[in-house]
Amino acid sequence: MKTEIKHKWLYNQSPEEIWEYLTKAELIEKWLMPNDFELKMGHEFRFKTNPIPSLGLDGNFYCKVLEIVPLTKLVYSWKGGLSEKNPTLETIVEWTLEAKESGTELSLAHTGFKEGNSSILAAMFDGWDKNIQKMLTHLNLH
Repeated sequence: MKTEIKHKWLYNQSPEEIWEYLTKAELIEKWLMPNDFELKMGHEFRFKTNPIPSLGLDGNFYCKVLEIVPLTKLVYSWKGGLSEKNPTLETIVEWTLEAKESGTELSLAHTGFKEGNSSILAAMFDGWDKNIQKMLTHLNLH
């Protein structure tokens, strides 16, 4: 059974430009979803979207910043389900940025999916890619 999502994208933009889209709440909202993210170790924040009852999700993802390496790495927990107290999804999202001659390589590792999360994992696998394409569109507008 698959327990993780891994993606890589290559951008023409600098790591600084990509980092802003991963760490500024108003920019995250443009490509992912409304949130109250702050770039602080231990900060607890929430992503909000429409409920998806078929996947057992109430539309809230509860997260906590676990690691920050400026312009290089950002790690946070990602929990979801029908309530904060009883999550059915308890995972880790890790973003890694690597400067390349032509711009930046952005890597995503979303790990920790359990057997009962296979339908969520399948939906999120495509979802991450679609959302990153939205980020790319916004980056190219600037």
